[in-house]
Amino acid sequence: MVLCNPEVHVPQPGPPSSPIVPVLARQIAAIRLGDDLLFEAVIDADRPTRREVFVYQPRQDRPAFAHSPTAGMIACRHVPHATVFVHEDEVPVPGPLGVRVNGQAAALPSVPAETALFAGRRTLIAQCNGETAANAQDWLAWHAVHHRADAALIVHRGTPDAAAAFRTELAARIGGDGRLAAMGPVMVLGFDAPLGRAGAGPEADPMYAPDAPGKDRMTAPEPDPWSAPLGFTLLYDLLRARFLGRAAAVARLELADLLHPGAEGRTVFDALTAQDEAVILLVGERAYPWAQRREETDFGDHSCLRFDASEYDRSWCLQPDRLPQGVIWMPYRIVGAKPRVVHRWGFWRCMALRYGSGKVSRIVARSALQEDAGLLAMGRFFGAEPERISADTGNAKHLPAREVTGRRTAVVTTMKNEGPFILEWIAYHRAIGVEDFLVYTNDCTDGTDGLLQLLMRKGIVEWRENPYRESGMKPQHAALDAANSEDVIRNADWAICMDVDEYIAVHTGDGTLNALFDAVPDANMIALTWRLFGNADIHAYRDGFITQQFTQAAREMSPLPHQAWGFKTLFKNVGLFKKLGVHRPKGLRPQAVRRIQWVNGSGRPMPEGEWRSAWRSNTDTYGYDLVSLNHYAVRSADSFLVKRDRGRVNHVDRDQGMAYWFRMNHNVVEDRRMERALPRLRAEYDRLMADPEIAAAHAACVAAHRAKIAELKAEPDPAAFHAAITAPRAQRLARLHGHFGLNVYLAGPEVIPEEIALLPPEAPFHFNVDRVAETQH
Repeated sequence: MVLCNPEVHVPQPGPPSSPIVPVLARQIAAIRLGDDLLFEAVIDADRPTRREVFVYQPRQDRPAFAHSPTAGMIACRHVPHATVFVHEDEVPVPGPLGVRVNGQAAALPSVPAETALFAGRRTLIAQCNGETAANAQDWLAWHAVHHRADAALIVHRGTPDAAAAFRTELAARIGGDGRLAAMGPVMVLGFDAPLGRAGAGPEADPMYAPDAPGKDRMTAPEPDPWSAPLGFTLLYDLLRARFLGRAAAVARLELADLLHPGAEGRTVFDALTAQDEAVILLVGERAYPWAQRREETDFGDHSCLRFDASEYDRSWCLQPDRLPQGVIWMPYRIVGAKPRVVHRWGFWRCMALRYGSGKVSRIVARSALQEDAGLLAMGRFFGAEPERISADTGNAKHLPAREVTGRRTAVVTTMKNEGPFILEWIAYHRAIGVEDFLVYTNDCTDGTDGLLQLLMRKGIVEWRENPYRESGMKPQHAALDAANSEDVIRNADWAICMDVDEYIAVHTGDGTLNALFDAVPDANMIALTWRLFGNADIHAYRDGFITQQFTQAAREMSPLPHQAWGFKTLFKNVGLFKKLGVHRPKGLRPQAVRRIQWVNGSGRPMPEGEWRSAWRSNTDTYGYDLVSLNHYAVRSADSFLVKRDRGRVNHVDRDQGMAYWFRMNHNVVEDRRMERALPRLRAEYDRLMADPEIAAAHAACVAAHRAKIAELKAEPDPAAFHAAITAPRAQRLARLHGHFGLNVYLAGPEVIPEEIALLPPEAPFHFNVDRVAETQH
């Protein structure tokens, strides 16, 4: 989205003077009928026989007058949770207006419109919902200096007493502010009834901050209609009728918003009058402080934007006298105006002014923040010295920030009872160019530890006992946390976190990592998307190469199940991120953002929106042309019994049952490209096995694995499970992936009727079910 680019240099205001800025007070009264609020009828300034009535319906969403037409009603418009109707008399009728709303009678006071107050003025309108009078003073000054605004209407959302106190303080503050020398009337408008969304808590709560992380873990605040997000959607249309119909122009903002300064002194109002349309779209970027050093936050503390912003806040600036009759002023658009918007003007929404209680990290992920030159210039206008982003060069617990010129690659992994599969995995990755392996294990009983300790003595791997018990973390997370401090990782040129059932399959050049690096010479992050390989209907375990036994896989285009497109990230160890993560490094260093060159498995750039927290590919980001991460998640049915018995290293509380087998066992298409690596693999494997100690340790692991299989198959539950995953139905389902909807994968294979399971893979069908309450793992 293209915004108006603010000039970095922000002019300072002229010498102080003592302006007299009238601060007017108004309050709009409401009558409550049940849950509905009816506001004072507004007498049209130009046609005194016409009155407009506005109704707020916080708990229902249907026209207030649908079943109770009022005599004299000539028009009725309904929008979500609000209704406006126009009443016409033959001659002006003094006194209250009698109406019936949903069967209930009311006598509404009638008040004349005061549109003369803002006639011919460039007027700002905004809500105050927690912002201070000091914030309002700076907001007025900014727009007076940069956009020559000369009037403002501030709707105070608090109680009448709070609105009165705000007006008094604001009047005292702006009385001698030289920046407001040309400012005309400023009105503080209160309501005697709350306008907040039904059932919502204070808008300042992080629950309502649009970029706040971890909302799924938040507790909803207690309802507070006085400070909740706005629920009365016709508020601005009421302001039109009551006060703003004759204004020269009206810009709708929040008290946390600052319009970008225009080039060479041009204002948003200049842009509005220069175009044919009556409305300019205002497009807002969310601005944040890097840190909050004191309890109250000001505009000048906001120095950062999100580098990965994909949403923008919207508002409008308009000329009332150029709008067609009957349009409705909604918070984010003008209903009935021309939909084609030629011009846009940018603004900053300074988020900590409304959501700023506590740490910045409560309302935005700080790893997404980047300093912005325009915001720093804005801060200078207010004489602010915001907290700046400092350089982070790493410490003992964070990955170092350093220059890298080589290609030495390290893998960090976690294992439990993977003994029979270790040597092939190490041999294969050594054959394609991996030089260093850091392996964490926990609770092994099959000889895994002994084999790895032997390999460490021979200089092939580094082995560590997983510190998960001391740390209280899950095993995989504990290992990665410890690995951040290990020299083998800190000194690596490239690194990746991956499992022993995952193989880097390079499809370019000679199939080595050097060929991959040559294909994407500028990249410093490479997303390796999973390619799920099924069991190929192999039930019995045999001691052979996994990569050569299991050659049936998922289609490359496999957006479902979502686990099918997870990715792992091969990253250049130059300090772009602070620490290791399961799927990608974590803790993006803000000053490193512009150095990121992240590509997918086809060498295409990964969108910025994926940089901070993505862990899986999608239809826009997957790619297999250069490299994939072949994921042999199930292997043979026999070996899967052992895997299920062992449990997971990450999702330790989830059973690897029938639903897991169904999701991860894909025998849809044949892929034998790993045969190209067989000569290299065989040579390295044979070299390792030529060592008698290594060969003996491997044989011991194989024997232990076979013994465990026999033990499990002798038990009723594992035996029944083995029978289920080797049954003809399970084999057929493994070939039908691509035909099922998301909810089937959430519910598990039991929801698939037999007549669907019997369909051939080439049949043109799609099957789905209703969403289940509990996902099967």
